[in-house]
Amino acid sequence: MTKIHKPETRNSKLETAAETVAARYKRELSAALAYVVLLILVGLIAPSFFNGGNLRDLALNNAPVLLVAIGMTLVILVGEIDISVGSQFAVCSVAAGWLAKDGVPIFLLLPSVMLIGAAMGALNGVLVGRLRLPSIIVTLAMLVAWRDALRWVTQGAWVQDLPASFQWFGLGQTWGQVLIVAIAFIVLVGFSWVLHNLGAGRAIYAVGSDAEAARLAGIQPQRVVCAAFVLVGALTGLAALLNAVRFSAVPSNAGLGLELKAVAAVVVGGTAITGGRGRLLGTLIGAALLGTIGTALTFAGINPFWEKAIQGAIILAALVSDVALSRFEPHRRPALIK
Repeated sequence: MTKIHKPETRNSKLETAAETVAARYKRELSAALAYVVLLILVGLIAPSFFNGGNLRDLALNNAPVLLVAIGMTLVILVGEIDISVGSQFAVCSVAAGWLAKDGVPIFLLLPSVMLIGAAMGALNGVLVGRLRLPSIIVTLAMLVAWRDALRWVTQGAWVQDLPASFQWFGLGQTWGQVLIVAIAFIVLVGFSWVLHNLGAGRAIYAVGSDAEAARLAGIQPQRVVCAAFVLVGALTGLAALLNAVRFSAVPSNAGLGLELKAVAAVVVGGTAITGGRGRLLGTLIGAALLGTIGTALTFAGINPFWEKAIQGAIILAALVSDVALSRFEPHRRPALIK
Protein backbone atom coordinates (compact mmCIF):
# COMPACT_ATOMS: atom_id res chain seq x y z
CA MET A 1 0.00 0.00 0.00
CA THR A 2 1.43 3.29 -1.09
CA LYS A 3 1.98 5.80 1.70
CA ILE A 4 0.50 9.19 0.96
CA HIS A 5 2.61 12.17 2.04
CA LYS A 6 0.74 15.31 2.93
CA PRO A 7 2.10 18.45 1.31
CA GLU A 8 4.09 20.61 3.68
CA THR A 9 2.04 23.62 4.70
CA ARG A 10 3.30 27.15 5.17
CA ASN A 11 2.78 26.90 8.93
CA SER A 12 4.84 23.74 9.15
CA LYS A 13 7.64 25.40 7.19
CA LEU A 14 7.61 28.37 9.55
CA GLU A 15 7.67 26.05 12.55
CA THR A 16 10.59 24.13 11.11
CA ALA A 17 12.48 27.35 10.38
CA ALA A 18 11.80 28.63 13.90
CA GLU A 19 13.06 25.38 15.41
CA THR A 20 16.21 25.56 13.29
CA VAL A 21 16.92 29.13 14.36
CA ALA A 22 16.24 28.28 18.01
CA ALA A 23 18.60 25.29 17.86
CA ARG A 24 21.31 27.25 16.09
CA TYR A 25 21.19 30.32 18.32
CA LYS A 26 20.07 28.81 21.62
CA ARG A 27 23.11 30.12 23.51
CA GLU A 28 22.58 33.64 22.22
CA LEU A 29 18.83 33.42 22.81
CA SER A 30 19.38 32.61 26.48
CA ALA A 31 21.41 35.79 26.98
CA ALA A 32 18.93 37.79 24.91
CA LEU A 33 16.03 36.51 27.01
CA ALA A 34 17.83 37.52 30.22
CA TYR A 35 18.45 40.98 28.75
CA VAL A 36 14.82 41.42 27.74
CA VAL A 37 13.67 40.39 31.23
CA LEU A 38 16.09 42.92 32.75
CA LEU A 39 14.79 45.71 30.50
CA ILE A 40 11.17 44.86 31.28
CA LEU A 41 11.80 44.88 35.01
CA VAL A 42 13.69 48.17 35.02
CA GLY A 43 11.07 49.65 32.69
CA LEU A 44 8.32 48.77 35.13
CA ILE A 45 10.25 50.04 38.15
CA ALA A 46 11.89 53.12 36.61
CA PRO A 47 10.52 54.13 33.18
CA SER A 48 12.94 57.09 33.11
CA PHE A 49 15.69 54.54 32.39
CA PHE A 50 14.68 54.68 28.72
CA ASN A 51 15.20 58.40 28.23
CA GLY A 52 17.43 59.32 25.32
CA GLY A 53 20.28 60.72 27.37
CA ASN A 54 20.65 57.58 29.46
CA LEU A 55 20.54 55.25 26.45
CA ARG A 56 23.17 57.41 24.73
CA ASP A 57 25.43 57.22 27.78
CA LEU A 58 24.99 53.43 27.92
CA ALA A 59 26.04 53.10 24.31
CA LEU A 60 29.08 55.33 24.80
CA ASN A 61 30.19 53.61 28.00
CA ASN A 62 29.87 50.13 26.53
CA ALA A 63 31.33 50.78 23.06
CA PRO A 64 34.98 50.43 24.25
CA VAL A 65 34.07 47.31 26.25
CA LEU A 66 32.42 45.81 23.17
CA LEU A 67 35.52 46.42 21.04
CA VAL A 68 37.76 44.68 23.57
CA ALA A 69 35.20 41.87 23.91
CA ILE A 70 35.26 41.35 20.13
CA GLY A 71 39.00 40.77 20.29
CA MET A 72 38.57 38.60 23.39
CA THR A 73 36.06 36.48 21.48
CA LEU A 74 38.69 35.72 18.85
CA VAL A 75 41.21 34.70 21.52
CA ILE A 76 38.72 32.50 23.37
CA LEU A 77 37.56 30.92 20.10
CA VAL A 78 41.10 29.60 19.55
CA GLY A 79 41.07 28.14 23.05
CA GLU A 80 43.16 30.80 24.83
CA ILE A 81 42.50 33.80 27.07
CA ASP A 82 43.99 37.27 27.51
CA ILE A 83 43.60 38.92 30.91
CA SER A 84 46.17 41.62 30.18
CA VAL A 85 43.80 43.78 28.11
CA GLY A 86 43.03 46.09 31.02
CA SER A 87 46.69 47.04 31.37
CA GLN A 88 47.07 47.31 27.60
CA PHE A 89 44.08 49.65 27.61
CA ALA A 90 45.79 51.88 30.19
CA VAL A 91 49.07 51.96 28.25
CA CYS A 92 47.30 52.81 24.99
CA SER A 93 45.20 55.50 26.68
CA VAL A 94 48.24 57.26 28.12
CA ALA A 95 50.14 56.82 24.85
CA ALA A 96 47.23 58.45 22.97
CA GLY A 97 47.36 61.43 25.32
CA TRP A 98 51.12 61.81 25.01
CA LEU A 99 51.01 61.58 21.22
CA ALA A 100 48.25 64.17 21.07
CA LYS A 101 50.23 66.55 23.29
CA ASP A 102 53.30 66.05 21.09
CA GLY A 103 51.34 67.33 18.11
CA VAL A 104 50.56 64.08 16.30
CA PRO A 105 47.64 64.82 13.92
CA ILE A 106 44.35 63.33 14.96
CA PHE A 107 44.12 61.19 11.80
CA LEU A 108 47.43 59.52 12.71
CA LEU A 109 46.47 58.82 16.30
CA LEU A 110 44.18 55.94 15.40
CA PRO A 111 46.73 53.78 13.52
CA SER A 112 49.49 54.75 15.99
CA VAL A 113 47.58 53.66 19.09
CA MET A 114 46.29 50.51 17.40
CA LEU A 115 49.87 49.67 16.43
CA ILE A 116 50.97 50.04 20.06
CA GLY A 117 48.17 47.72 21.16
CA ALA A 118 48.99 45.24 18.39
CA ALA A 119 52.65 45.18 19.48
CA MET A 120 51.67 44.29 23.04
CA GLY A 121 49.31 41.65 21.72
CA ALA A 122 52.04 40.28 19.47
CA LEU A 123 54.28 39.75 22.50
CA ASN A 124 51.54 37.66 24.10
CA GLY A 125 51.04 35.84 20.82
CA VAL A 126 54.71 34.88 20.52
CA LEU A 127 54.89 33.63 24.09
CA VAL A 128 51.66 31.64 23.80
CA GLY A 129 51.59 30.65 20.12
CA ARG A 130 55.28 30.13 19.43
CA LEU A 131 56.70 29.13 22.81
CA ARG A 132 53.45 27.40 23.82
CA LEU A 133 53.33 28.87 27.29
CA PRO A 134 49.95 28.83 29.10
CA SER A 135 48.01 31.93 28.08
CA ILE A 136 46.53 32.44 31.56
CA ILE A 137 50.03 32.64 33.09
CA VAL A 138 51.53 34.77 30.31
CA THR A 139 48.75 37.33 30.26
CA LEU A 140 48.56 37.45 34.06
CA ALA A 141 52.26 38.34 34.11
CA MET A 142 51.70 40.97 31.43
CA LEU A 143 48.72 42.36 33.32
CA VAL A 144 51.01 43.12 36.25
CA ALA A 145 54.05 44.11 34.17
CA TRP A 146 52.30 46.70 31.97
CA ARG A 147 50.33 48.18 34.86
CA ASP A 148 53.37 48.53 37.15
CA ALA A 149 55.57 49.84 34.33
CA LEU A 150 52.98 52.50 33.50
CA ARG A 151 52.66 53.44 37.16
CA TRP A 152 56.44 53.84 37.41
CA VAL A 153 56.69 55.93 34.22
CA THR A 154 53.77 58.25 34.98
CA GLN A 155 54.15 58.28 38.78
CA GLY A 156 50.37 58.03 38.83
CA ALA A 157 49.93 61.39 37.09
CA TRP A 158 47.15 61.91 34.55
CA VAL A 159 47.79 63.24 31.06
CA GLN A 160 46.36 66.74 31.06
CA ASP A 161 46.39 69.89 28.93
CA LEU A 162 45.31 67.95 25.86
CA PRO A 163 44.78 69.88 22.62
CA ALA A 164 41.23 70.87 21.73
CA SER A 165 41.39 68.73 18.58
CA PHE A 166 41.82 65.60 20.70
CA GLN A 167 38.50 65.65 22.53
CA TRP A 168 35.74 64.11 20.42
CA PHE A 169 38.25 64.02 17.53
CA GLY A 170 37.65 67.75 17.12
CA LEU A 171 34.15 67.07 15.77
CA GLY A 172 32.20 68.32 18.76
CA GLN A 173 30.33 66.21 21.28
CA THR A 174 27.33 65.25 19.16
CA TRP A 175 29.20 64.03 16.09
CA GLY A 176 32.00 62.61 18.24
CA GLN A 177 29.50 60.41 20.06
CA VAL A 178 27.99 59.25 16.80
CA LEU A 179 31.43 58.39 15.44
CA ILE A 180 32.41 56.34 18.51
CA VAL A 181 29.25 54.21 18.41
CA ALA A 182 29.46 53.88 14.61
CA ILE A 183 33.05 52.63 14.74
CA ALA A 184 32.14 49.99 17.34
CA PHE A 185 29.19 48.85 15.20
CA ILE A 186 31.25 48.70 12.00
CA VAL A 187 33.98 46.66 13.70
CA LEU A 188 31.37 44.24 15.07
CA VAL A 189 29.73 43.74 11.68
CA GLY A 190 33.09 43.46 9.90
CA PHE A 191 34.52 40.80 12.19
CA SER A 192 31.22 38.88 12.20
CA TRP A 193 31.35 38.73 8.42
CA VAL A 194 34.99 37.61 8.43
CA LEU A 195 34.36 34.86 10.97
CA HIS A 196 31.53 33.34 8.98
CA ASN A 197 32.54 33.98 5.38
CA LEU A 198 36.33 33.84 5.04
CA GLY A 199 38.88 31.09 5.46
CA ALA A 200 40.59 33.06 8.23
CA GLY A 201 37.42 32.89 10.30
CA ARG A 202 37.01 29.17 9.70
CA ALA A 203 40.64 28.67 10.72
CA ILE A 204 39.93 30.31 14.08
CA TYR A 205 37.03 27.93 14.73
CA ALA A 206 39.07 24.96 13.54
CA VAL A 207 42.02 25.68 15.82
CA GLY A 208 39.76 26.16 18.81
CA SER A 209 37.88 22.97 18.03
CA ASP A 210 40.91 20.71 17.50
CA ALA A 211 44.35 22.22 16.92
CA GLU A 212 45.90 18.97 15.75
CA ALA A 213 43.13 18.27 13.25
CA ALA A 214 43.48 21.84 12.00
CA ARG A 215 47.22 21.31 11.53
CA LEU A 216 46.61 18.15 9.53
CA ALA A 217 44.16 20.11 7.37
CA GLY A 218 46.92 22.56 6.43
CA ILE A 219 46.24 25.28 9.00
CA GLN A 220 49.09 26.57 11.15
CA PRO A 221 47.64 26.84 14.68
CA GLN A 222 50.59 28.84 16.01
CA ARG A 223 50.03 31.61 13.46
CA VAL A 224 46.29 31.65 14.10
CA VAL A 225 46.85 31.99 17.86
CA CYS A 226 49.40 34.77 17.32
CA ALA A 227 47.02 36.59 14.98
CA ALA A 228 44.21 36.40 17.55
CA PHE A 229 46.40 38.03 20.22
CA VAL A 230 47.56 40.72 17.78
CA LEU A 231 43.94 41.52 16.90
CA VAL A 232 42.78 41.76 20.51
CA GLY A 233 45.71 44.10 21.16
CA ALA A 234 44.84 46.30 18.18
CA LEU A 235 41.17 46.43 19.16
CA THR A 236 42.15 47.29 22.73
CA GLY A 237 44.18 50.20 21.37
CA LEU A 238 41.21 51.35 19.32
CA ALA A 239 38.92 51.08 22.36
CA ALA A 240 41.40 53.05 24.49
CA LEU A 241 41.49 55.91 22.00
CA LEU A 242 37.70 56.03 21.61
CA ASN A 243 37.37 56.16 25.38
CA ALA A 244 40.13 58.74 25.90
CA VAL A 245 38.72 61.31 23.47
CA ARG A 246 35.58 61.58 25.58
CA PHE A 247 37.39 63.37 28.40
CA SER A 248 39.66 66.37 28.91
CA ALA A 249 42.33 64.31 30.72
CA VAL A 250 43.58 60.72 30.48
CA PRO A 251 43.90 58.77 33.76
CA SER A 252 46.93 56.53 34.21
CA ASN A 253 44.80 53.85 35.85
CA ALA A 254 42.33 53.45 32.99
CA GLY A 255 40.98 49.99 32.22
CA LEU A 256 40.84 48.61 35.75
CA GLY A 257 38.69 45.48 35.66
CA LEU A 258 38.23 45.69 31.89
CA GLU A 259 39.62 42.19 31.36
CA LEU A 260 36.90 40.69 33.56
CA LYS A 261 34.17 42.66 31.76
CA ALA A 262 35.42 41.50 28.37
CA VAL A 263 35.73 37.83 29.34
CA ALA A 264 32.33 37.94 31.04
CA ALA A 265 30.65 39.46 27.98
CA VAL A 266 32.09 36.71 25.77
CA VAL A 267 31.13 33.85 28.09
CA VAL A 268 27.65 35.21 28.86
CA GLY A 269 27.13 35.63 25.11
CA GLY A 270 27.49 31.89 24.63
CA THR A 271 31.08 31.47 23.44
CA ALA A 272 32.56 28.28 24.88
CA ILE A 273 35.46 29.06 27.20
CA THR A 274 37.22 25.99 25.79
CA GLY A 275 37.12 27.43 22.27
CA GLY A 276 35.64 26.44 18.93
CA ARG A 277 32.07 27.65 19.48
CA GLY A 278 30.57 31.10 19.64
CA ARG A 279 29.39 34.14 17.70
CA LEU A 280 29.96 37.86 17.98
CA LEU A 281 26.20 38.36 18.12
CA GLY A 282 26.31 36.68 21.52
CA THR A 283 29.22 38.89 22.58
CA LEU A 284 27.16 41.97 21.71
CA ILE A 285 24.25 40.71 23.80
CA GLY A 286 26.55 39.78 26.68
CA ALA A 287 28.24 43.19 26.67
CA ALA A 288 24.85 44.95 26.59
CA LEU A 289 23.46 42.79 29.40
CA LEU A 290 26.40 43.20 31.76
CA GLY A 291 26.85 46.86 30.88
CA THR A 292 23.23 47.67 31.68
CA ILE A 293 23.04 46.07 35.12
CA GLY A 294 24.81 48.83 37.07
CA THR A 295 22.75 51.64 35.54
CA ALA A 296 19.55 49.65 35.93
CA LEU A 297 20.24 49.14 39.65
CA THR A 298 20.83 52.87 40.10
CA PHE A 299 17.56 53.79 38.40
CA ALA A 300 15.73 51.13 40.42
CA GLY A 301 17.06 52.60 43.68
CA ILE A 302 19.07 49.47 44.53
CA ASN A 303 22.56 49.67 45.98
CA PRO A 304 24.94 49.51 42.96
CA PHE A 305 27.33 47.36 45.01
CA TRP A 306 25.07 44.45 44.04
CA GLU A 307 26.24 44.84 40.44
CA LYS A 308 29.29 42.59 40.78
CA ALA A 309 27.33 39.92 42.63
CA ILE A 310 24.64 39.87 39.93
CA GLN A 311 27.24 39.79 37.17
CA GLY A 312 28.97 36.88 38.88
CA ALA A 313 25.70 34.96 39.15
CA ILE A 314 24.97 35.55 35.46
CA ILE A 315 28.45 34.38 34.47
CA LEU A 316 28.12 31.25 36.59
CA ALA A 317 24.71 30.51 35.09
CA ALA A 318 26.16 30.96 31.59
CA LEU A 319 28.98 28.50 32.30
CA VAL A 320 26.60 25.93 33.77
CA SER A 321 24.22 26.23 30.83
CA ASP A 322 27.12 25.91 28.37
CA VAL A 323 28.21 22.63 29.98
CA ALA A 324 24.64 21.34 30.02
CA LEU A 325 24.02 22.24 26.39
CA SER A 326 27.30 20.65 25.33
CA ARG A 327 26.29 17.34 26.85
CA PHE A 328 22.95 17.22 25.07
CA GLU A 329 24.16 18.43 21.69
CA PRO A 330 25.05 15.88 19.02
CA HIS A 331 28.79 15.78 18.37
CA ARG A 332 29.87 17.96 15.51
CA ARG A 333 32.92 19.95 14.60
CA PRO A 334 32.52 23.56 15.69
CA ALA A 335 34.89 24.58 12.91
CA LEU A 336 32.07 24.01 10.47
CA ILE A 337 29.47 26.02 12.39
CA LYS A 338 28.58 29.27 10.74
